Amino acid sequence: MNEEEFGFAAPPFKPAEALLGLQRSLRDTRVLAERGDGFEWKGLRVVELALTDTAIEARLAKRPSRQVPEWDRHTLDSSAAVRRFTDELKKRLARWSEDE
Repeated sequence: MNEEEFGFAAPPFKPAEALLGLQRSLRDTRVLAERGDGFEWKGLRVVELALTDTAIEARLAKRPSRQVPEWDRHTLDSSAAVRRFTDELKKRLARWSEDE
């Protein structure tokens, strides 16, 4: 469905506000610790976030690593993209916990 079917447009994406909400959501997982511009899981860097004018640039570790992790890059330029990123992170956290 597109916006013509509903008769209104989605609200404009505000990256700064979305970043604050995303950071709050990641803190609320209670398994991630915020460190600078990213988050750690059990002392290992697994998420890095950077704000641009139009989006949030996010990096998500494929696997936690004491060395430099291999990253998946995500450009979060809509509320839906932020939700997908959060869902993917939660899946990885569950998988990493199971693998321990």
